[in-house]
Amino acid sequence: MPELRKDPITNRWVIIATERAKRPMDFAKSGEEMKSAFCPFDYGNEYTTPPEIMAFRPPDTEPNSPGWWIRVVPNKFPALDPSSRIERYGHGMYDAMMGFGYHEIVIETPDHNATIATMEDRQVEEVVWAYKARYNALAKIPDLKYILIFKNHKRDAGASLAHAHSQIIATPIIPKRVQEEMSGAQMYFQYKERCVFCDIIYQERMESTRIVEESDRFIAINPYASRFPFETWVLPKNHSHDFGKINEKEVQEFSQLMRRSLLRIHKALENPPYNFMLHTSPTTGEGNRFYHWHLEIVPRLTKVAGFEWGSGFYINPTPPEDAAKFLRGVEL
Repeated sequence: MPELRKDPITNRWVIIATERAKRPMDFAKSGEEMKSAFCPFDYGNEYTTPPEIMAFRPPDTEPNSPGWWIRVVPNKFPALDPSSRIERYGHGMYDAMMGFGYHEIVIETPDHNATIATMEDRQVEEVVWAYKARYNALAKIPDLKYILIFKNHKRDAGASLAHAHSQIIATPIIPKRVQEEMSGAQMYFQYKERCVFCDIIYQERMESTRIVEESDRFIAINPYASRFPFETWVLPKNHSHDFGKINEKEVQEFSQLMRRSLLRIHKALENPPYNFMLHTSPTTGEGNRFYHWHLEIVPRLTKVAGFEWGSGFYINPTPPEDAAKFLRGVEL
């Protein structure tokens, strides 16, 4: 029988459509990989990108030259402009503001064919160190309120280049999706005096059916009210609202569990398109008692259609218990 499940954070309802239940092999496989004779992110093509903001490279190499293993550059076609002003204005009854913000690209590896799922653990750690460095640098800029780190893998997930990269967009407003999570987490805390994410981790460890994998400090789960098939979250077990405060041991464990979760998805679903988003507290520091940073991985296996757009409900044909069991069984 189908089941309606309520997300305890946002109070959003999800339909788990068990009568449409699907296993990994039932999903349509993604199309061909993006192919191009030239890639601006490839080793040796540094001159084709905007000048690097930051790079991990030997000290005897010049910026914007070979030798790097991580590069961060401004997006050549940015969604927001750091040279713009913070200026709000009205257009009749409508509100608007100047498009101030930052949009950066993290080039995750010199290897054109590598992905986070297939990289060595050490390289993925370096990616996370780059995330932390840029997050903390952007957090110091006045007027920026939120920094979103995200990744689009393959064309069907929004990527325009095949070379492994992720993006950082810093905005002067808190995104609606994050605000919904924060509002729900705050209401839960006011009622129970506990973090809802911490309670979710406790519940999932008690039941075990939706756990994909865990380490000493982190846990990967398929959420109870998963919006999408094989949706996977990676959370720190100890309460922490600010990704920017992640320490050396946490970087190591988080990067390993992120890579292993993506590798399970890669193998189980034959390298599907996916998005991931790192949700953390605003740069203003609010949410330290009730919010909990985490990574959301969303394989793009189904289409959002009219009912979802019209109702705000999501229909998920794969119960998260089945998805977690299948992912746990993947041989790494």
